Amino acid sequence: MLAKRIIPCLDIKDGRTVKGTNFVNLRDAGDPVELGAVYAEQGADELVFLDITATVDNRKTLVDLVRNVARNVNIPFTVGGGISSVADVSALLNAGADKVSVNSSAVRNPALINELALQFGSQCIIVAIDTRFVGGEHIVHTHGGRKPTDFRTIQWAKEVEDRGAGEILLTSMDTDGTKAGFANILTSEISDNSSIPIIASGGAGSMEHFYDVFTDGKADAGLAASIFHFKEIDIIELKKYLKEKGISIRL
Repeated sequence: MLAKRIIPCLDIKDGRTVKGTNFVNLRDAGDPVELGAVYAEQGADELVFLDITATVDNRKTLVDLVRNVARNVNIPFTVGGGISSVADVSALLNAGADKVSVNSSAVRNPALINELALQFGSQCIIVAIDTRFVGGEHIVHTHGGRKPTDFRTIQWAKEVEDRGAGEILLTSMDTDGTKAGFANILTSEISDNSSIPIIASGGAGSMEHFYDVFTDGKADAGLAASIFHFKEIDIIELKKYLKEKGISIRL
């Protein structure tokens, strides 16, 4: 069985790490490069850097930031935000990113997923899905969670896999920042219908929540932000806890 992964997420706005609740009320959480280096030392398996206003502001993820991270971090990292073309992905991978995450651009042009997977390989293409429960079903949202779409989350997850995505980063907007636990029922349903890894995001507040998302939610990785940024949970202690509970994880 593949080891489960713990992935700190650094949401970037104007070059700083920020964290909010339900995608709003952002507060400063520190320098992303420094934080990333600390997490790598603490045993994080991967990192995700998301320029959360890149799509809204219609600008590109900062290539300079990626280059700086690559110089200071020795574990795989993913970059997302405002990526909408082969040229964007090429620039980020050349700057040192290991994977890229696309969201709004993939919804706008689903064929982009096919194009990126063909050009760079599925292994470095993650499709991020921001989802909210609306009117009795899970609906995909774009532009940093601001715009609801006509896409149903479960069907969209299957489509992005069919188009060549190597992983899905699933963020529940309903649980994001609440620290009340991941959206395990939705995560499990998508995982059961997928043959690619599912990274669960949104709602981590305790070590037990990670155990639950790996067992009940059937996730391949658990992603969190504020509990790591504000030192509420130590990555090493979290991994030891999960190992003791029988979860396959790298120490």
